[in-house]
Amino acid sequence: MTDATPPEITSTRAPASQRSRTPELAEHAKKLGKNIEVTIDGTAVEVPLGTSILEAAKQLGIRIPTLCYHEDLCLAGVCRVCLVEIEGQRTLQASCSYPITAPIKVHTHTQKVRRARRHIIDLLLSSHVGECYTCNRNNSCELQALAAEYGVDGYRFGHIKTPRHEIDASSHALVRDMNKCVLCRRCVRTCIDLQEVGVLEVLHRGHDTKVGTFLDKPLAEVICINCGQCINRCPTGALRANDVTDDVWDAIDAPDKHVIIQTAPSPRAAIGECFGLEPGTALTFELNSALRQCGFDKVFDTNFTADLTIIEEGVELLLRLKRALAEGDLSVALPQFTSCSPGWVKYIEHFYPEYLPHVSSAKSPQQMFGSLLKTYYAELNGLDPNDIVTVALMPCSAKKFECNRPEMCDSGYKDIDYGLTTRELAKMIREAGIDLLQSPKSDFDDPFGTATGSGVIFGASGGVMEAALRTVIEVVTGEKVEKFFDHAEVIPVRGFEGVRYAELPITKVGPVPGLVAHLFDNWDWLKGATLKVGVAHGTANAKKVMEDIKAGGKFRECHFIEFMACPGGCLGGGGQPSPTSPAIRAARAKAIYAEDRAYDVRKSHENPALLKLYERFLTDGPCGHKSHKLLHTTYTPRGKYIE
Repeated sequence: MTDATPPEITSTRAPASQRSRTPELAEHAKKLGKNIEVTIDGTAVEVPLGTSILEAAKQLGIRIPTLCYHEDLCLAGVCRVCLVEIEGQRTLQASCSYPITAPIKVHTHTQKVRRARRHIIDLLLSSHVGECYTCNRNNSCELQALAAEYGVDGYRFGHIKTPRHEIDASSHALVRDMNKCVLCRRCVRTCIDLQEVGVLEVLHRGHDTKVGTFLDKPLAEVICINCGQCINRCPTGALRANDVTDDVWDAIDAPDKHVIIQTAPSPRAAIGECFGLEPGTALTFELNSALRQCGFDKVFDTNFTADLTIIEEGVELLLRLKRALAEGDLSVALPQFTSCSPGWVKYIEHFYPEYLPHVSSAKSPQQMFGSLLKTYYAELNGLDPNDIVTVALMPCSAKKFECNRPEMCDSGYKDIDYGLTTRELAKMIREAGIDLLQSPKSDFDDPFGTATGSGVIFGASGGVMEAALRTVIEVVTGEKVEKFFDHAEVIPVRGFEGVRYAELPITKVGPVPGLVAHLFDNWDWLKGATLKVGVAHGTANAKKVMEDIKAGGKFRECHFIEFMACPGGCLGGGGQPSPTSPAIRAARAKAIYAEDRAYDVRKSHENPALLKLYERFLTDGPCGHKSHKLLHTTYTPRGKYIE
């Protein structure tokens, strides 16, 4: 780097690996640029040849009801709720999967269409076991909404009252109740196409058809990564997170328990959707007040340990680079992979265990916080760790699995006792009779109330990488990151493209800051190097990157790669409000980046409370013995944890 010119970043962006939502014929025709006129309910519009009737109707603002269709997924056309009538055709057609290849006239709400849709809904309800009042999706169920829309007030084709399937609650993260399944196959397409994990599939035929796992085993016994993306796209209550709210209430009501909650930025940017607000309405400080009203003794900001993760993970990367570049150690596991997404960690354990040494040993911000709360915080306040109950508000169902991993107890206790999703906390707030939207604003509690904008952007895909680069640039060059990127915003690693790649030439180095002076004498060995980084969100895209690495492609040359299991990153997590879509995730990201800009301090290494933590508690510095004990886990080649 030079004083006069910004770093020469090159960025290569690849498309997401999910399957196209339109047939190959339609995609090919669109590329030809040919337009076809279609008339829908009397209004004409020109659309590219191959556009579906459903997409054309959306352009005209005409709503066609759907159930199996989802913007994130490939087409199925199995539910037939989106039937329409085409003039000159004897049978009704599914609008989601009908490509327009010639001029046609379409009617979306004729008597014939309405009657057919009602019959379909009646048939779906006839095999949908259970009633609505006790269902976790009551008032947010798509099947229930369709029944109300089409005036279904009884079971015209009968109703199965006796459950046919056992409820699978074996997983810490998810619960499956196939009695409520309507065979829309959204979960199957999510698992196979969107995430490319393949845990769920359609079993049997005819009346015996159901969605199941390999050999119909419980979720805890198959390769489920607990990402919860199937929950986000299930239209009914067939899939839900493993709810621990009753346990949390019990802890709050216990007079001898000190109950602490940490909140991550993504739920704060999305919880308003549970109360009727538009996506992207952040309620960070209103939520703090509501949580205290619920009975939590302390409310802390997960962004604090997100900053801590940046320091520990960043120093770990610099140590690996020193061994590789300065000492010529060819055994160093590079690129280093991020470790803050438990769904991604589970994915690599199942599918690429030989690459586990590449995963950073740094725990996720959630788990780091748990270790600190039951050690440092307990000492500061004279509390018995046995009496501290740690709760984490996360956007992710996999966080429930992560906090129950047996190795997550380096504090001497279970580091995090309970993980709550955004949806579950919204339920608790309603249960407590609290009007979140009218709650006064209040700040986080000390000593973990001070965080930075870098911690906030962890919630979006590319956020961990951007936060790391903000710190690495300043630590290595001695220059302010704003000199190279306006407002410290590292745009090349932002965005929702499935895979991103960037290069950062290091042409200038500065002095070694005191925080890491115990590990490095100088940065001369970095001068002239080019830092290569990658970003991938969604495990289908993670698979692309891993396969590229195995094949010796450009990602094999990277030094650091951010992986997030969920599309869009944490803001698209499996515990976030439903529905989800690209537009909704983009709105949440906008809220997160706006919050980042509002912070006075926006770089992790400048967090004063964090520096005080190293001065008073983690006295041997980043990646020292104490921080390794509490904040890191280490993989052996076989993927087991060691101290």
